[in-house]
Amino acid sequence: MGSCSGRCTLLVLCALQLVTALERQVFDFLGYQWAPILVNFIHIVVVILGLFGTIQYRPRYIVVYAVWAAIWVTWNTFVICFYLEVGGLSKDSELLTFNLSQHRSWWREHGLGCLHEEVSTASLGALHGQALVSGASCALEHSYVEVLHSSLQILVALLGFVYSCYVVSTFTEEEDSFDFIGGFDPFPLYHVNEKPSGLLSKQAYLPA
Repeated sequence: MGSCSGRCTLLVLCALQLVTALERQVFDFLGYQWAPILVNFIHIVVVILGLFGTIQYRPRYIVVYAVWAAIWVTWNTFVICFYLEVGGLSKDSELLTFNLSQHRSWWREHGLGCLHEEVSTASLGALHGQALVSGASCALEHSYVEVLHSSLQILVALLGFVYSCYVVSTFTEEEDSFDFIGGFDPFPLYHVNEKPSGLLSKQAYLPA
């Protein structure tokens, strides 16, 4: 039941989303990015739900995954706009941390090829007891690293949305064809019950 090409592709896409989301969740935890942490957790749960629905032929679960894929694309588009400072957004704001942390992105403080400088923490002594560092002369700015992460998520989510719609339509067509063939037709039951009554009528006419 279900075309293996579509189902297998959707399974691979869900697995890829799960791995990349877990990787992203780790670095968001390290950077104290509380808003992304919350959204990533929901994403991981829904992707697992989509995996289960694809394996167990549950179209409703796949529909939930497809709806969330559209929301996930919207969220990652916002993250890209945030780090590129589009529409008045500022990547130095505390929007993604809910004003609970002075950290920004883990990649800002630990980017590859960055020269780090200790920042004064006199006013931040009560926050986590950690010194913040700022990166300079990085090989790749932290904002572009976050944009690349979100772009990858958008690409995989769009593919997942397309294939989830395809798999749901395939399941629906196969269920309709099963009903048409007679999967729920009561006629076979009526046909089976008709034979004993015919035999009884023949016995009634037999000579004593």
